[in-house]
Amino acid sequence: MSRVFAISFSSVYPLYVEKVEKKGRTKAELDEVIQWLTGFDEAALNRHLDAGTTIEDLFADASLNPNASLITGVVCGIRVEDIDDPLMQKIRYMDKLVDELAKGKAMHKILRSVPAE
Repeated sequence: MSRVFAISFSSVYPLYVEKVEKKGRTKAELDEVIQWLTGFDEAALNRHLDAGTTIEDLFADASLNPNASLITGVVCGIRVEDIDDPLMQKIRYMDKLVDELAKGKAMHKILRSVPAE
């Protein structure tokens, strides 16, 4: 088991917030991205943060978005679509979405959806 699986999500989340806010994005946008990926609503996300849920347990409780497989690209030098371990792939999906948010990508592109007119 990778050590990252046992890390509490509440210890990683503030780093995500700091990363996106440094680049002019908001905590609300970060939450939207995480909720899109995991299927959690705001209350469920906050419960996991308050409970100190491990990353492994967070994804065990998540209903991964059906469009998550559309997330492609490189995180930490590894293509996310080529990761064999399903849990590690989900973690890297989240990292990739946070990276895209921090880089200023349009929200509809991050969420792999058609823009509203």
